[in-house]
Amino acid sequence: MKHTVAVLAGDGIGPEVVAAATGILQRVRPDIDCVEGIAGGAALERSGDALPPETLALCKRSAAVLFGSVGLPQYDGKPLKERPEYALFVLRRDFELFANIRPVRVFDGLEAASSLKPELVRGLDLVVVRELTGGIYFGLPKEQRRVDGVDEAIDTMIYRAPEVERIARVGFELARARRGRLTSVDKQNILETSRLWRRVVSGIASEYPDVTLDHLLVDNAAMQLVRRPGDFDVIVTENMFGDILSDEAAILTGSIGTLPSASLGTRETETGRFGLYEPIGGTAPDIAGRGIANPTAAILSAAMLLRHSFNDEDGAARIEIAVETAYAQGARTADVAAGGPALSTAQFTGVVATLL
Repeated sequence: MKHTVAVLAGDGIGPEVVAAATGILQRVRPDIDCVEGIAGGAALERSGDALPPETLALCKRSAAVLFGSVGLPQYDGKPLKERPEYALFVLRRDFELFANIRPVRVFDGLEAASSLKPELVRGLDLVVVRELTGGIYFGLPKEQRRVDGVDEAIDTMIYRAPEVERIARVGFELARARRGRLTSVDKQNILETSRLWRRVVSGIASEYPDVTLDHLLVDNAAMQLVRRPGDFDVIVTENMFGDILSDEAAILTGSIGTLPSASLGTRETETGRFGLYEPIGGTAPDIAGRGIANPTAAILSAAMLLRHSFNDEDGAARIEIAVETAYAQGARTADVAAGGPALSTAQFTGVVATLL
C-alpha cells in the first residue's frame, strides 16, 4: 500500500531543492507516493490564496508534508494573508505543529566554512527544539492603536503549563535518545512566562533520570552558543527565543543550506506522527533558477520525514550517511566550496544518490 506525502515546493529555490529531496526519498522508499501541491507566491498569483483549499485537503490526507520555502520580495510589507508566508502560518496553526526540531551539524571537512574557529565547531552536533504555536507570536491582544493622541503597539506573551510540558517532553525524549543532556532556555529573572516555563520543565525532569537538565538565561545561551557550541546537546525553549537561537545556531555551520528542520504536531497517522519538513535556508531568490542551490537541507529534511512520520530509522540513516559520505569525499556546492570546484544542485544530488 502506498502512503502519500504532500510536496509543496513553494517559491525561489524551493522547487529545485525539493525536487532533489523527492528523488532521494523515492529512491529509498518507492512505496511513498509524493503528490505535488501549490503554495506560496505561485498560489497567490494563481488563486489569490497562499494555501488553496485543494492544497490543504492534500495535506490532510497525507502522512507528512515535504515543504520547500515561501516568501518573495514583491510581497514584503503586505498584510500576512496576502503574503506567501501565510501558507506556512496556516499549516502550523491548522495541524497544531507545536514542536520545531532543528538539528545543527558540522560535517567533516566543512569546519572552515564556519565563521568560528575550526576547533570550536569540529564535530558539532546539537538540536534546537522550539515551541512553535504559543508565546508572543500568537498571544492576544496583538495590535497597533492610538491612545490619547499617541501611537502604541502591543504584543502579548502567554504560555499555559500544558504547552510547556508537551514541548519539554519532546526535548527530554530527544536528549534521552542522544547524549543525555537537555538545556532549557528562558528569561526567568524578568518574565513571568519564563518562571512558569522553568517550574514546569523542572517538575517533569524527575521522569527522565537518565537526562541531565540545566537552565540558561537566553542572553547567556546566545553567548555560550558561540563561545562553547560543542557543549550543547539538546536545547529547548519558547517560540521567540527559539526563533532567534535556532538561526544563531544554524550559522555556526557556515551555511544554512545544510540544515533541515521538522515541525511536529499531535496528530498520529498509521505510519507515525504527522509533520512538516523543510530546509531552513529560505527562498534565496537571487540564485533561484540557476541550479546552484545546496540541496542538503532538503534531502536531510526528507530523512527526518522518514524518521518521525514513517518510523523508518533505517531509511533515515541511509540518507544521512550518504550525505555525510558525499561531503567526506569532497563533494561541494558553491556555498561551501570556498572558491574551489563546485557541483550543481543536480550533480550533488546525483552523488548522494549513488551512495545510498
